[in-house]
Amino acid sequence: MPRVHRAFALIGLLLLTQSAVAEKLRLVADAWPPFTDATLINGGLATDIVSTALARAGYASDFEQVPWARALLGIGEGRYDVLVNAWYNQERTKIGQFSGEYLLNRVRFLKRKDVAIEYNNLQQLHTYPIAVVRGYAYSAAFDEDASLQKVPVHNFAMAVRMVAADRVKLTLEDEFVARYYLSRESSKVRNSVEFLPKPLSENSLHILVSLKNPRHEQIVAGFDREIAAMKADGSYERLMKQHGM
Repeated sequence: MPRVHRAFALIGLLLLTQSAVAEKLRLVADAWPPFTDATLINGGLATDIVSTALARAGYASDFEQVPWARALLGIGEGRYDVLVNAWYNQERTKIGQFSGEYLLNRVRFLKRKDVAIEYNNLQQLHTYPIAVVRGYAYSAAFDEDASLQKVPVHNFAMAVRMVAADRVKLTLEDEFVARYYLSRESSKVRNSVEFLPKPLSENSLHILVSLKNPRHEQIVAGFDREIAAMKADGSYERLMKQHGM
């Protein structure tokens, strides 16, 4: 009888493990192309990387796109398991566990190719009009510098066209986002601008796994392991290229 009991216990444990792995993780993000967007291939670059790494770690997933505030609230309440695109801050550790970095966001300035502008510090840019998107936070130093000549615009497309037309000298955006939108601009605009070498800021991108999920530590560990393996075997780079990066 003891052997029979042990056999049933092992079978039960195996079934519970399989059930846990088979359960789909609920991925969530807001619309932030090219990283997360339900209209893009596999939900965008970040969604594709995250879902692929999780699948390799043994987790199926579904992706839902909602406004940012709702996504963050849902992680805190446990309605979602994984926030796809999170920058680290201490406050968010109260609702979720961060993974390691899987992408790096660099906010960079763009100028016309035929205009010489040197940038090593913000003071050097005080004489140049800079197109900025209304309501967008770029970096604390940039946002708080009252000496910068900021020209508010509706979106990055308008800003980069103003740079190309020499109506302003600079604009700025996350490098991946800028490249995504530039690929949709006319060749005249696209070929007339370039990035300044030095980024304004860098932020690592992570997944945030809800603390309400009892396997949050296991999920993060599996994700981090598979991201490292994807970078080693070339599949990470292939995904980047598939998304035009």
